[in-house]
Amino acid sequence: MLQIKNSTLIIIFLALTLRLAGIASRPIWYDEAFSILLAEQGPSTILAGTLSVDTDASSAEEHPPGYYFTLWAWIKLFGNSVTSARTASVLAGVGTMGFVYLIAKQVFNESTAQAAAILMAAIPFQVHYSQEIRMYAFLALWLSAVTYFYIKKQWILFAVFAALSQYTHNLAAIYLIPIALTPLIQRDWKTLRSVTLAGFSAIILYSPWLIQLPNQLAKVSNNFWVEKPGLERIFTLLLYYVTNLPLPGLWLIPGLLLSTLVITLAFYQTYTAFKQKLPDANSSLWFLYLSFAPPILLWLVSQIQPIYIERALLPSHAMFCIWLAWAFTQAKMPKPVKLFGLALILMSMGMGLYQHISYTGFPYGPYANLNERIKNEFQAGDVIIHSSKLSYLPSFYFDRDLAGGFVIDPPGSNVDTLSPATRNILHLKDYETIDDASANASRIWFVIYQQSIDEFASQENSIHPHLQYLDDHFTLEKTENWQDLRLYLYIGKTP
Repeated sequence: MLQIKNSTLIIIFLALTLRLAGIASRPIWYDEAFSILLAEQGPSTILAGTLSVDTDASSAEEHPPGYYFTLWAWIKLFGNSVTSARTASVLAGVGTMGFVYLIAKQVFNESTAQAAAILMAAIPFQVHYSQEIRMYAFLALWLSAVTYFYIKKQWILFAVFAALSQYTHNLAAIYLIPIALTPLIQRDWKTLRSVTLAGFSAIILYSPWLIQLPNQLAKVSNNFWVEKPGLERIFTLLLYYVTNLPLPGLWLIPGLLLSTLVITLAFYQTYTAFKQKLPDANSSLWFLYLSFAPPILLWLVSQIQPIYIERALLPSHAMFCIWLAWAFTQAKMPKPVKLFGLALILMSMGMGLYQHISYTGFPYGPYANLNERIKNEFQAGDVIIHSSKLSYLPSFYFDRDLAGGFVIDPPGSNVDTLSPATRNILHLKDYETIDDASANASRIWFVIYQQSIDEFASQENSIHPHLQYLDDHFTLEKTENWQDLRLYLYIGKTP
């Protein structure tokens, strides 16, 4: 009979507590709303929405359908509420923590395994994406399973979960390539043969979707919002791995200092252990490699085609937790230094968790309350216009009838990511221009992010063009602030 230790139950309780905190009250944002709206359409529509080809020969959606199928099944069982959809990611995050525990125990020992599990339970980067209605928690789960079965040399399961990770996110390859190269680096030819065969098996399992990959890559190439990363991503990676982002401006320097000190201390302990030829030193180097080789590979690829997004590095961060746990439990570190390092980690995590729980700025917003506010004063002839899809989709999720419509992104721009095929499948109301959206309206409820206003003002040194048009053709009745969202009521000008 399986026995679970009290300490393990406490760690699971800690992980669940942090991930369930604010799960219902925390606002959703565009990507989360998109996930629910697409998943609830069902498998055939998910495939249609993903496989549809735009006029530029790119896919309508840049992600494979694996997560959306999973979320659809979950919604069928437990409903499409925000709490329900997020719970799926919570369980995936706790499952990843379980694999991290098993990996660390297999390679090191019980104390390192428990320390790694505690870090996985509490480090804000993991907590954040274990609460989000996106595929990243599942990506970390499947790739942690890949790592575990690599260690156990269970190659069939290795191939199955490698394929499953690719069905979840195309950037799974950024982690799979370094792990597949491990036996080559170690000159372990027997394992290399096994990994090669398992890799081909995974490709065969993935082949039904592999033929769609060129169109999805075209989507990324033609319409993707990610910019080419610079060397500053070294510092943001350190922040994500220990403290998480975003942080308030005044917290950035202390957060970076704490994160740098933690990682520097762990690096030093690893170097010392390797120099002293401690038994586990080589194993710790492997986890260090899996922590930072995928980010480096992702950064290098992004110099050609920008795809660098930190949340895709969640699997690497799981291995980082094992490496960090080993550095602070097994390396010969003086007790005062260990206590100092523990204090640094606790302060870093405290900053990140507080910011994660309390942050309600862009791209979040009180969409349900905003809808209710408009509904209370809505009149015949009124029109609701969202300046962009970022505020429209969450509003549409909460009220399909009231949400109004949104002005589409400039066609062909790097932010034009919501294709016509997808808009049609989700039954969204869109307008090509603010002129079209406001035509024949007696009153206009206009929703825009303050950040959008500020960004345009800083770049163009002028008023946002949507506001400029409305000011020229309508009379501003009132303005309301809803956290980072701005609600304007315009009425037609008297002739």
